[in-house]
Amino acid sequence: MSDLSALKGFLFDLDGVLYTGSNVIEGAVEAIEKLRASHICRFVTNTSTLFLRSLQQKINTLGFAIPANEIISAPQATLLYLQGQQNPVCRLLLAEDVKQDFEVLNQSETAANYIVIGDIGGTWSYSLLNQVFNDLMQGAKLIAIHKNKFWQTEHGLQMDIGGFVDALEYASGVKAMIIGKPSADFFQIALDDMGLKAFEVAMIGDDIDVDVAGSQQIGLTGMLVKTGKYRQSYAEASHVKPDLLIDSIADLPKLLGL
Repeated sequence: MSDLSALKGFLFDLDGVLYTGSNVIEGAVEAIEKLRASHICRFVTNTSTLFLRSLQQKINTLGFAIPANEIISAPQATLLYLQGQQNPVCRLLLAEDVKQDFEVLNQSETAANYIVIGDIGGTWSYSLLNQVFNDLMQGAKLIAIHKNKFWQTEHGLQMDIGGFVDALEYASGVKAMIIGKPSADFFQIALDDMGLKAFEVAMIGDDIDVDVAGSQQIGLTGMLVKTGKYRQSYAEASHVKPDLLIDSIADLPKLLGL
């Protein structure tokens, strides 16, 4: 077990760690309350179906009391990146709710120089993939809010956007820029916001590839919970080894002596 006494802050994934869909993980609300009272906390998510205000509303409706300035989402990081580019014209493959955060950007369905891919659920089709493929062949850049393989829903595992991003990269030869976890830049944004060094912070997630491996690559302590998308067989087959494996977020305060 890692030395938990050296930790000053925590990064928490949301879906699968605090809740699954609309179901709160047992003991999560109380655990987060204790941890926020004793440590610097940020809530980092690749969720790209809700814009920031909607995401905060969902979290707090479930019983948490988390301010917006403690939530760092991949869509928000994507928006900040695009605003720093020269004359970006975007084609947004995003959920309608998330598009509200991107209204400040120039957009086009036919003349975009940036293709931004997030979660659009059943909207994916061969026709859409082929349109984006042709955009890329004509020089557009590809941005993926994340590249997750799958996630846990109330109805079981569901394929995420990573497979579609892979297909577009393979066909076009264009490498996507990945904004969210496991990007080192994304974790660094969170560390800078907390004012802490990597060795002072632990990441708690249910995804051994995205949360644990992503955080470990820049020196954070990577903790894996056995909730959400966690599958024992998948974790045991992985070359990634969590610094700590716990049953759920509810166990963390006790391990810290809180």
